[in-house]
Amino acid sequence: MDDHRIRLLRYRLSPSIQFDDFMTITDISTFFCPTRIYMGVGAHERIATIVRDRGCTRVFIAVDAALLASDFYHRVTALLKREGVATVTFSDIEPDPSAHTVARALDVCRAHDATAIIAIGGGSTIDVAKAVGIVLTNGGRIHDYEGIEKFSIAPPLLIAIPTTAGTGSEVSGSCVITDTEKNLKMSIRHAALNPAAFAILDPLALRTVPAHVAAHSGIDAFVHAFESYLSSQSNLITDAINIQAIELLAGNIRQFVADRENMEAAANMLCGSALAGITFGQTGLGNVHCMARFVGAEFHLSHGLSNALCLPTVSRFNLLANPAKYAKLAAAMGRPIQGLPVLDAARVAVEAIEALCADLGIPRRLRDAGVTEDKLDGMAELCVQANYNRWNPRKTTLADFRNLFQEAF
Repeated sequence: MDDHRIRLLRYRLSPSIQFDDFMTITDISTFFCPTRIYMGVGAHERIATIVRDRGCTRVFIAVDAALLASDFYHRVTALLKREGVATVTFSDIEPDPSAHTVARALDVCRAHDATAIIAIGGGSTIDVAKAVGIVLTNGGRIHDYEGIEKFSIAPPLLIAIPTTAGTGSEVSGSCVITDTEKNLKMSIRHAALNPAAFAILDPLALRTVPAHVAAHSGIDAFVHAFESYLSSQSNLITDAINIQAIELLAGNIRQFVADRENMEAAANMLCGSALAGITFGQTGLGNVHCMARFVGAEFHLSHGLSNALCLPTVSRFNLLANPAKYAKLAAAMGRPIQGLPVLDAARVAVEAIEALCADLGIPRRLRDAGVTEDKLDGMAELCVQANYNRWNPRKTTLADFRNLFQEAF
């Protein structure tokens, strides 16, 4: 064995599945999570302690407009009022928020002279809150920070309270803002400075989410774990976290979509989403997110739905790159694979993914969601330019992307 390699024993799913018994690590890997997480029913009450301990007296709140009349929002604002915190609220936030929305929110935050930010909502709201914080301390426009680690000054304290179990934005090192002039989504990434300082995972916050939003955001969380697990940049720590995330998400999403009052399912979904959010910023994602990025921008579909539409096709394409991991994925999704050869067990994972999408009412094809065939070639070219080959387990050419879009169409 080469002396620069470390060989670690890899566990087996069952005695009948003959995986490569060792995992070879040729590079040094890292893992980092700067967010303190409070989770469980009533976890939002910890906000009072946080603002008191941090001396927060003026807070900017970014919130989904649909939540303004909710019991949960009033609980949070009542806590802040009792602590003597002066607040200002911004709720004019659209799905896939634009840079113009960030600029308007920033004006409100600056006028209030806020020293801390609270985000209450889904991924769009949390991403706006992150973007406001970045520009507040670093200046310029949010466009200036597209890419990886393009800013260096820490944003103000951010407390993120997700009201959907999907993006994991509360703990991830990225935020996505739409450049409406270029009709493209900008990804702003910083593993250390972009995650929220505190994440509140309270299932009470999920009670009013519509069923279709629960389904789309839940699939988004699943794709985060799925693609992070298969990423060429994955490591032993991210693998362990992602397998747990997949078990939580695949094992609870159906029950959660059926009944958002199911607090156990909601808590498990929030935890699974956060786990995947912790990992994907460190491993990168893959072809599902690459394709969905341009489908969503071109046809104004939600991020979760765009991912769901591309997931089955990409899962079939990537299978050959790592059948052993696909077999473990099938087991994590609750499918029996004992006695199956690795490749057959891997195919079970794809079947499980297709069944999950069908059970949640995801349209079978891109055309069923309004995507038109004339845009497929252009989106394939954008996918190549985006260079997700840095992370996707199977190298993908322009011809491959064209075929993937055609298959999904």
